[in-house]
Amino acid sequence: MDRTIRLLAIGALFASALAVGGCSTSIADLPGVGLPSDAPQRPKEAGAYLPVHDLPPDREEAAMKPAEQDKIEKELIAARDRQATSAAPNPAAK
Repeated sequence: MDRTIRLLAIGALFASALAVGGCSTSIADLPGVGLPSDAPQRPKEAGAYLPVHDLPPDREEAAMKPAEQDKIEKELIAARDRQATSAAPNPAAK
């Protein structure tokens, strides 16, 4: 029974901490409580959203030349094949 009461008390403390944490922005706005006296004033209007749909201008040239891309693809295929042969079980080891 003592353990149940202790768990309920801990749960109540946790719930109250969450409740107070949710109000922290309004408490911070109270004079003398949240902000120091030399803090800059907050803007009246909230900032605008970032322009997430604005795309950068197209590139003048390709990011990677086709010959360089082919070379890298061949290197990756060779590395994959090396790993596949080294990871394959060795039948002579049995």
